[in-house]
Amino acid sequence: MSAQEREVVRLAATGATNREIATHLFLSPRTVGHHLYRAFPKLGISSRTELADLLTP
Repeated sequence: MSAQEREVVRLAATGATNREIATHLFLSPRTVGHHLYRAFPKLGISSRTELADLLTP
């Protein structure tokens, strides 16, 4: 997983929207969606809810 994908995933796990993540990282919301689309299978998940559960201790 790329560094940018990891950062997008980290921010998405906090509940940030694609638009909020895009603004924070100076990306387009579409690029954020693409990073999440690529990261979910790598993490073995299929939703943002699972993402939050996966990254909380």
